[in-house]
Amino acid sequence: MSTALFTRTSAEQGSRRAPLRQGRHAVPVVENRMLAPDVYRLTFRDARIARSSSPAQFVNLYSKDPMSLLPRPFGVCEVHGDEVSLLFAVVGKGTREFSLLRAGDAIDVLGPLGNPFDLSDSAHYVLVGGGLGVPPLIYAAERLYGREDAVTTSAFGYRDVRFARDAVSPYVHHTYDITDARGNVVDLLDSIEPHLDPDRNRGLPVRILSCGPMPMMRAVAAWASPRGLACQFSLEARMACGYGTCVVCVVDTASGRKKVCSEGPVFTAQQLGWE
Repeated sequence: MSTALFTRTSAEQGSRRAPLRQGRHAVPVVENRMLAPDVYRLTFRDARIARSSSPAQFVNLYSKDPMSLLPRPFGVCEVHGDEVSLLFAVVGKGTREFSLLRAGDAIDVLGPLGNPFDLSDSAHYVLVGGGLGVPPLIYAAERLYGREDAVTTSAFGYRDVRFARDAVSPYVHHTYDITDARGNVVDLLDSIEPHLDPDRNRGLPVRILSCGPMPMMRAVAAWASPRGLACQFSLEARMACGYGTCVVCVVDTASGRKKVCSEGPVFTAQQLGWE
């Protein structure tokens, strides 16, 4: 385990600065539960990450296999006390290893990393997610819960099992979801659009937060643009370091190429040139 150092990233997005983060260190696993075939909810205990993380930030998990040098990034899903939960799917050797973790095991983590969603507006936040893009949206719903100046609606799409419905339902005012058999996320937005009317939601303007596959988020931006709805997108990308050194996770934006890990993962539709 490396020495725990504390540092700040230099990247900023608007007025939001990435918070103080702790160096790579071992944390105890509290629970690892399968929510659907090959989909797991991993909970570990770390008071500093729990206290300092914000929605759309992520943590790196490190394999114990000496041949697996690169960490895997996972968005924070929920925080309760000093416990932090992540959702992930088994897609390879590393995530298969993580799926076998049990309470009492230890795992090395680094975080929180990246820049979060801006939740400062008084608004009706519509959380649009696809597949394993839902964790940062669940955490956003958790953080918005109980605010008198906010209404929340979740609109999630899945291939199969609606594994995130139970997690997000306690935090949102309205819950909608869909499977491939019934259409896609844009079809879902079309169907719920009348329910987004500010007159039905304390007069609050709509703000869209979205995370999921890139084609889905582009489609959400195309849906929102003619309606004049502001959007923030938490991008998913392959990352090697997670804090801006390796320049592997660059994405094209309206002002040039940006690093998703340190200059994102959150970007507005305007910043991405998706309007």
